[in-house]
Amino acid sequence: MSEYYNNYSQNPYMGNQNMGSENNGLHTPEPSAPKRRKSSGRAARTAKKIGAITLSAVLFGGVAAGTFQGVNYLTGYTAAQTEESAQSASAGSGSAGSPAQNSSASAGSQTLQTATASDSGEMSVADVADYVMPSIVSITNRSVQEVQNYFSMFGYYGMQPQAQETESVGSGIIIGQNDSELLIATNNHVVEGADTLTVSFIDNQAYEANLKGTDAENDLAVIAVPLTNISADTMAQIKPATLGSSDDLRVGEQVVAIGNALGYGQSVTTGIVSATNRTLTETSSDGRPVQSSASYIQTDAAINPGNSGGALVNMKGEVVGINSAKLASTEVEGMGYAIPVSRASSIISTLMNESTLTKAAENERGTLGITAATVPASVTEAYGIPTGVYVSDVTEGSGAQAAGLRRGDVITALDGRSVTDVSQLQELLQYYKAGQTVNLTVQSITDSAYAEKTVSLTLSGQADSDASAKA
Repeated sequence: MSEYYNNYSQNPYMGNQNMGSENNGLHTPEPSAPKRRKSSGRAARTAKKIGAITLSAVLFGGVAAGTFQGVNYLTGYTAAQTEESAQSASAGSGSAGSPAQNSSASAGSQTLQTATASDSGEMSVADVADYVMPSIVSITNRSVQEVQNYFSMFGYYGMQPQAQETESVGSGIIIGQNDSELLIATNNHVVEGADTLTVSFIDNQAYEANLKGTDAENDLAVIAVPLTNISADTMAQIKPATLGSSDDLRVGEQVVAIGNALGYGQSVTTGIVSATNRTLTETSSDGRPVQSSASYIQTDAAINPGNSGGALVNMKGEVVGINSAKLASTEVEGMGYAIPVSRASSIISTLMNESTLTKAAENERGTLGITAATVPASVTEAYGIPTGVYVSDVTEGSGAQAAGLRRGDVITALDGRSVTDVSQLQELLQYYKAGQTVNLTVQSITDSAYAEKTVSLTLSGQADSDASAKA
């Protein structure tokens, strides 16, 4: 024992080596053994923790995946859509802010909107304007009217009335064409009394138009522009309007009004249908209020002077009404009116098939040879005399006398065109030359009652046509 001690003390390294390699009867537990047992415990605990975390992750992932799939199922989102989105993203990969990518996204959105609009038949206001504008025209009415002389206002009588050129503006709707003419529908009051009519299209090119037919009672007219006068470039930019059904309109439905407001050019306003089948109180020729039998579309879309004859369209771009600013009061806001296209279409069809009227030279115009008066609404109500032009006298030797017209007859139409007052009859006669034959629709007293008949009459010259009451 002492020998071992001495040897160890003298050479500790040797003793250490002996202890590490042999027992020599003095072996103690190797220090590495306890370390290995301690390390194994920690590893086990770490493994348990890792296992628990892994199990939690698996469980969480499963729950999340199930929840995600459940939400997708409930919202209708499918794996195919996910794959399609991924493919789209892959195909569009590149610079995130590149114009091509932004354009593609925008185009996709627009395609979706277009498809939706196509499915429902609805468009935005801007799309409606783009679609309808090529079918709308501006109409300029120029005429020469006699006005009171300024000096006669101060007692200088005997002065002759002065001729003054006047100009008014309105709108029209291209409704089609025949072999030789482009046909345009408008209001009668837009073209009434015109010496010349000028039509301006979407390309701002203007052409002279002729009167095709009028219906003063319904405030409708059709004018025509010769196709030979319209350039190929203009023809390429215009198109006939699409007519819809005003019978299907609902109160609250959005509509768009397009027309030549105030003569500034085509403008667009939008609003809703405020009422359908609205009847109005109009002023008769004798100043009395008369309830109209016709119905109108009421809208809060702004319809200003110049919009007359323009289009009221639905959100499909279909014309559902012909705007009539003449019926809009200046004392109120948001109350414009339009003639329903379902009522106007049959009248327009008749007018567009009538012969085109061209004004005759003033010294060549013919007359009927009568003295006439307008039948007021009050007289119609009180005495039952038909509305029209009352024949108060027949000129001797005139075409009227030869045709058998007599005092008390009431003229209601000339060549199928209705007339309700003397001015309308005189205006129509501007398109006929002396010697031409016309057909008059006349209400004549037979057996103490008015009966309708048609008489053929050859027009006389203008010798007796100076008085305003003569025709």
